[in-house]
Amino acid sequence: MKKAILALTLATALAGCGSRESLRPAEGKALPQKPAMAATQPTPTDLLTPRPQERPDRSEELLRQSEERRDDRFNLPPQ
Repeated sequence: MKKAILALTLATALAGCGSRESLRPAEGKALPQKPAMAATQPTPTDLLTPRPQERPDRSEELLRQSEERRDDRFNLPPQ
């Protein structure tokens, strides 16, 4: 019985840890400076959204058929 109460208390405590408020800088802190070429100050959401360079799309192109390699004139044997 004690284990069940302890587990229920722990589950309730963990469920209350999540925050649904919008992100803000800590007390007395400010957002990073505006980038030099940016038109506006980025919001916390903008800063947390990955750019395409940080998270590229997956290439789904499949190899359709085998192809022989072309002759490589620079592939010389060791001397």
